[in-house]
Amino acid sequence: MGLCERMRGVWRPQGSAGALRACIGAMLLGLSLSQSTCTKGVAPLNLTEPEYQDTTARDTGLGFMAPLVQSFLHTVQPNPFPEQIILKTINSYPQVLSDQELIKEALVYEVGFLVCAAIGILYIVLMPIVGFFLACCRCCGNCGGMMYQKQTSSIDCRRRTLYWSTLVTTLIILAGNICMFRSNAALKMSVDETPVQLNKTLDNIQTFLTAVPQQIHDVVNESYKTIQEVTRNLDAIGPQLGTEIQKRFTVPLDQALLPVRSLNQETGNITVQLKELNSSLARLQSSTGRVQGNITDVKDRINRTLSNPLCLACVSLKPDLQTLPLDISATIPIPSELQSAVDEVVRINLPARIEEVESFFDSIPQTVANETEAMVQNSKQLLGNVEKQISEITTKIPLSGLTKISEDVSRVHGQINSVTAEVKKVEYIRWGVCVALCCVVLLVVVCNLLGLVLGPLGLSPSADPTKRSCTADSGGTFLVMGAGFSFLFSWLFMIVVVLLFLVGGNVYILVCRPWNDGQLLKLIDSSNLSTQITQTLGLETKLSFSEIYRDCQKNKPVWTTLHLSELINLDETLNVSKYTEEIKEQFENTDIPLSTITLLSPEVINQLSSFSSKANGLDSSAITQQINNISRINLNTTADKLDLAATKVDVATGEELRNEASDLRKIQASIESTIIPQLENLNSSVKSLQSMTEKINGTVGEVLRNVGAAQDFLNTNTTQIVKAESKTFLDCQLGYFTDYADWAKLSITQEVGRCQPIAGALDSAEIIVCEYVVQSLNAFWCSLGWCMIFFIPSIIFSIKLAKYYRRMKRSDVYDEHIVMNHIPRAQMKIH
Repeated sequence: MGLCERMRGVWRPQGSAGALRACIGAMLLGLSLSQSTCTKGVAPLNLTEPEYQDTTARDTGLGFMAPLVQSFLHTVQPNPFPEQIILKTINSYPQVLSDQELIKEALVYEVGFLVCAAIGILYIVLMPIVGFFLACCRCCGNCGGMMYQKQTSSIDCRRRTLYWSTLVTTLIILAGNICMFRSNAALKMSVDETPVQLNKTLDNIQTFLTAVPQQIHDVVNESYKTIQEVTRNLDAIGPQLGTEIQKRFTVPLDQALLPVRSLNQETGNITVQLKELNSSLARLQSSTGRVQGNITDVKDRINRTLSNPLCLACVSLKPDLQTLPLDISATIPIPSELQSAVDEVVRINLPARIEEVESFFDSIPQTVANETEAMVQNSKQLLGNVEKQISEITTKIPLSGLTKISEDVSRVHGQINSVTAEVKKVEYIRWGVCVALCCVVLLVVVCNLLGLVLGPLGLSPSADPTKRSCTADSGGTFLVMGAGFSFLFSWLFMIVVVLLFLVGGNVYILVCRPWNDGQLLKLIDSSNLSTQITQTLGLETKLSFSEIYRDCQKNKPVWTTLHLSELINLDETLNVSKYTEEIKEQFENTDIPLSTITLLSPEVINQLSSFSSKANGLDSSAITQQINNISRINLNTTADKLDLAATKVDVATGEELRNEASDLRKIQASIESTIIPQLENLNSSVKSLQSMTEKINGTVGEVLRNVGAAQDFLNTNTTQIVKAESKTFLDCQLGYFTDYADWAKLSITQEVGRCQPIAGALDSAEIIVCEYVVQSLNAFWCSLGWCMIFFIPSIIFSIKLAKYYRRMKRSDVYDEHIVMNHIPRAQMKIH
């Protein structure tokens, strides 16, 4: 403030100087504050989501059979899922067989399957017995075995009825046979696709189990990057913090030094101009001295000539001679104070002052680095503690369990690959056996169809039954063959139906249906498995596989799904405030003193003020007046008068006067060619110098005003700026940890381990087991059972219809309602 008071004494612009400086200082402070910024580090990248394989199931082509089979099984077993029975079975294992009550409950639950199995067993037992007795009966000529057919009026109607009944039954069997082929092919496709789908599913699980630890490590590694970033910033605290402090000083110092540089330049220009003016004045004085001498010499000679007593006419010329100018000397009133003031400003050496300020400005970063060296080292040690605390995340989250599960998955993966070849061989054999079954059923269908085609083609209704054609007889034979094949194989096929029904039906009822509606997961929730896993993970809340599955279907993270918040207090782990507070305290206790600098000393300010006042003493009006006076001199007029006088005097005197007139004209020419241009050049220099000195007042005023404001700014705000920028730098570094903590918490709780692949794996397993294998298996036994059921009416209709096409051994003629029977003669058999 003392500097400002001195400035007020030497420089008073219009208005209040104090108010002006206060306004300028406020603007400088505002500009410097607006430049405070925090350069953020590289933002943490989003976690990389693993890529999973597509496990979309292929359509088995049995969509039309699935509702039929499921409807039948729901009818057979309408009871709900036997959760309690299964739990009792699991808990009482291996003493299940000794628990009569449990066995009774299980049998009651399976009563539908038992009834169907009993019907199948009855079919298996009765079909070969009936076939055996039917064959014996026919061999004895009974049960349609006698090759005789009674002819009645309704025989054609009965034949047609049996024909269409057999055809419809055969077509139904054919439809079932087609379903057998389709379901067998679907089952083969399912078995072939199962290893592929299982491998994809296990690969997805393996990818998930690998990705979760990797994502956790990525989150922790980001903390290392953050700490490294802060460490680099602390190591570079001189350039970074020092540069920010420099930015706060840039505006006031630039505004102060800019007019100083202008003043230095203007002073140099004035110095050059003064030297040029002195040089021009010296040349002018030299020229005027010579001309003045010539004029004096000519004037003396003219006086002598005109004083000649022999020249009577010369007396009249003496008055003109008296008016001849004798003094053409030029004197420029250049104030000596201006020269001395300029010399004083030059001795101030303003460039050195500017260089001193710039040196102070450039030394700020190094000063900051030197004063904060100890604090930086202590802060880096605390950053090491921060790194150690954040790394505890990897130890508190049970990642080792995921590693163990991953090893188990890899082992299962290898076992699947090792047995795939054997499974394909067994599947090929199964497929061949099922194809053989399908072909046998197809054989019955073909026999029936051949009989239905050949019989009508070779039959003549009016022909005698004993004379039927071979075509018709072949048709009847094929029908009997179809019935015989049905008797021969149906009971064997029914064994297959019963076995596959019991296996496939119960798998659907006890596994697939509860799997689909969530009952199976509820069963797992009710078992000890859920409790064991909960205790293994050290959780307080019991895990529910149903909730886990639903969460994974929504692709929620493992943090939410497994309630990991009970294992690790993430807020506490990521809370590094106790270390950041220590760093903050060390920053606040660290003093960064910047050396005090005086932009302009009081003596310099006084000299500049004196220079400003003295620069206004230059006046160009005197030189202008002298130029005008010299310009009005005209020696040619006096020369003309001398020439005129020379004609009036004697020859000798006239010659002298003419010579003197010639000398005057030469002097006049010298004045016009030398003196006048030099005077004009001198006048131009004086005006230029005057113009420069007139600007000095404003420049000096701007220098004193801006330097005063800048000095006040430095004296008042330097400490405040250093503290403010130090706080900004510290907040910026600590802000890295705040941003990281927010990002890490968000990533771990919402991004890490999105478990949709786990739900996808369960869905894929359900598709493999239920939609691929069980659905195809159930469709096969349903189709085969369908055929076996319709074998019974097929046998009946085929045997009855065959008699209408086969050739009879005895004839029977129907004529006007009288039936004539041919009675064979009795013959004696001689043995």
